[in-house]
Amino acid sequence: MNNHVLIIAEAGVNHNGDMALALGLVEAAAEAGADYVKFQTFSADRLVTRDARTADYQKKQTGGETQYEMLKRLELDREMHEQLIAHCNRFAIHFFSTGFDIESVEMLRDLGQRLFKIPSGEITNLPFLRHLGGLGCPLILSTGMATLDEITEAINTLETAGMKRSQITVLHCTTEYPAPMGEVNLRAMVNMRQELGVETGYSDHTEGIEITVAAASLGASVIEKHFTLDRKLPGPDHRASLEPAELKAMISAIRNVEKALGDGIKRASESEMRNMATVRKSVVAACDIPAGDIFTEQNLAVKRPGTGISPMRWEDILGRTASRSYLADELIDECEI
Repeated sequence: MNNHVLIIAEAGVNHNGDMALALGLVEAAAEAGADYVKFQTFSADRLVTRDARTADYQKKQTGGETQYEMLKRLELDREMHEQLIAHCNRFAIHFFSTGFDIESVEMLRDLGQRLFKIPSGEITNLPFLRHLGGLGCPLILSTGMATLDEITEAINTLETAGMKRSQITVLHCTTEYPAPMGEVNLRAMVNMRQELGVETGYSDHTEGIEITVAAASLGASVIEKHFTLDRKLPGPDHRASLEPAELKAMISAIRNVEKALGDGIKRASESEMRNMATVRKSVVAACDIPAGDIFTEQNLAVKRPGTGISPMRWEDILGRTASRSYLADELIDECEI
């Protein structure tokens, strides 16, 4: 059984439009041990109207500017993408970016990307879903703000466009930054796996790392988490992001969960086998027993070590005759049965 959780370190827009900062995020994600470092690819002109308001959590971090003004500062052009891809190759981590419109997705395809993500805000974008469904590439579908019916409709749209359900991984998500613990509803991830027949994972916006570790223990196949080089940096997502040391701790914890999950077959482990004789018990003489005496509940006892007859065979010994004499605490011979 392969328990490997695909870990996506979400740089997102935490580069603040600064290429040096973006390259530093790649290095931090690689050093932490993430499988992918993910950015966001969009054109503000195609994504929002000029007067679209920012969300409350964005407003707290960015002031009174419009979504358009904020996003315009955070665009990555093709040359910046090429630099990021080259830097990922240099540091042996996979590059990944979420395209927010068809043109951005096509640029990423042209740059060689073969794994795509539909962000939560696009789950009701029919033309976008149809386009992504026709790519024939593995797809991650984020489901923040969505109902099960909306997710089902999105998956049906992807399948109608040519995608196989086996290519889709659905991420449970709570679209708030940071997400309140009481609104995480992590069991929804498990429910979607059962109801939809797809791989499921978790895109985390809570503070800290414990919910991602819990998601791994519940069988998440993908975990995505925002990170930053410094939570005090200006920008919409820094506050709900991990700093590098925290990202490394999260990944280490998830890898330990992977090991601990195992294959589900209950059996003694290799290390337990070494302890079995010490911890289990055997049938022993409770007192000195002369040869020819009958074994009874009064002259037998159960004690460690477990190198003799198992106490589960207690009834087989009672009433038999001792073929030799025994000293107190001596293990009863197998030949007595």
